[in-house]
Amino acid sequence: MKILNGKELAGFIKERQSHQVANMQKKPKLLIIRDSDNPVITKYVQLKVQYGEDIGVKVEDFRANNALEISERIKSANNDPSINGIIIQLPLIDKSKTDELCNLITPQKDVDGLGQNASFDSATATAILWLLSGYDVKLTNQKIAIVGRGKLVGMPLYKMFTNSNYDVTLFHRGDDLTNLKQYDTIITATGVPGLIVNSMIKPGAILVDAGTASEDGVLKGDLATEIRKRTDLSAITPTTGGVGPLTVTCLFDHVIQSITNNH
Repeated sequence: MKILNGKELAGFIKERQSHQVANMQKKPKLLIIRDSDNPVITKYVQLKVQYGEDIGVKVEDFRANNALEISERIKSANNDPSINGIIIQLPLIDKSKTDELCNLITPQKDVDGLGQNASFDSATATAILWLLSGYDVKLTNQKIAIVGRGKLVGMPLYKMFTNSNYDVTLFHRGDDLTNLKQYDTIITATGVPGLIVNSMIKPGAILVDAGTASEDGVLKGDLATEIRKRTDLSAITPTTGGVGPLTVTCLFDHVIQSITNNH
């Protein structure tokens, strides 16, 4: 069984990025906007700040109090030539504002790829593709299930797979997950801890868990713990260090590209 270790792949790309940035006259800068101190969000922001520091990209962590503050900060950053990438760390407290605010980001600076006209693909969805190809997981002739149709993972990944003519089905809230047993590759990103249980997974399946939630301060994925005891799967992401590290790597790839694309 293959362990799809994103941390390992991210290490190689990080080294390349570090050299790229070292050779740049103008150093790239990423602005992270958030409105929450939720432990999961704080952890992800800290990871990005640290990653930026490691490769020489400046990162500003801006904490807003409301949607108006977020939109004002986006507008000023759109016009600030020192800022190359802007992301909103999701989820927002008022989720109904997500689309409206993401669409305010200038397409060339939308490095998370969440706005309607973003110049970049979704960083998390791209990271999943990198992870699968890095471990030589072939998706042709596979029945693929995506669980969760969120803006960060499910929807963009579904579009990418559809465009590649893969056999893919999107499951969302309320769908019968026992049907997952018919699928060869399952990618899940719901943020509901332990949602996917053993009986839903057939032998030989490939599992990518991109779901994250905090339970009593501990980060948990969508896959139930019992699944990880199985030895009859083809491939699975580890409890931590699967998709996450590559998402951060992909995000910074976009930040570096945004400066090279615009100069």
